Amino acid sequence: MKSDEKLGSTKEQILEAALDLFSVRGFEATSISQIADAVGIRKASLYSHFASKQEILDTLVEVVTKEYDSHSIFGKVKAETPVLPGAENGIDVDALVAQVIGQIRYSLHDPVISKVRKMLMIEQFQNEQLAGIQTKQSYTDITRFFTIIFSRMKEAGLVRDVDPEIMAVHFSTPISVWMNLCDREPDREEEVMALIDKHIKQFYSLYFL
Repeated sequence: MKSDEKLGSTKEQILEAALDLFSVRGFEATSISQIADAVGIRKASLYSHFASKQEILDTLVEVVTKEYDSHSIFGKVKAETPVLPGAENGIDVDALVAQVIGQIRYSLHDPVISKVRKMLMIEQFQNEQLAGIQTKQSYTDITRFFTIIFSRMKEAGLVRDVDPEIMAVHFSTPISVWMNLCDREPDREEEVMALIDKHIKQFYSLYFL
């Protein structure tokens, strides 16, 4: 299942239809019959590809996890990474703004990732598996990424002597709130991007030396 091409096989069409429905109705409220109807096949035909709705979800999770890992910057930084690449002697705040906004626009507009994010929002209080993925992708990975970055910057004398984890939360939490706003009200995207630009620049003025 790829986000940049038309899905061809019946199995891929089932996954695509399921994600479409899960992102609007949620996993629990979507039936196998509704998925089969969306694909234009009989329910029995769907079962020749997937044994259950849970198997469809498990396959989606596997595919989307690979997609997330290949595109997201947040799971790639290592503890030994000193600072952001090219920032050993200081941060170009405009470059930082461009990098963050580029990642956000990708997350908002990628047809698979955006639907997955909405599915996770719907199911986070009903499905333990999806709740775990939601926590990882929307909080744990992002906070860890920036905590490591800011810790190394602190060691390099690039930022103030403050708690790097709190810096990470201070940096990322408003952005997460604004992304949720864009999901609810897509026509406010440019307003949100302007706010993110100002947020990052003010954050820079508060913490960077």
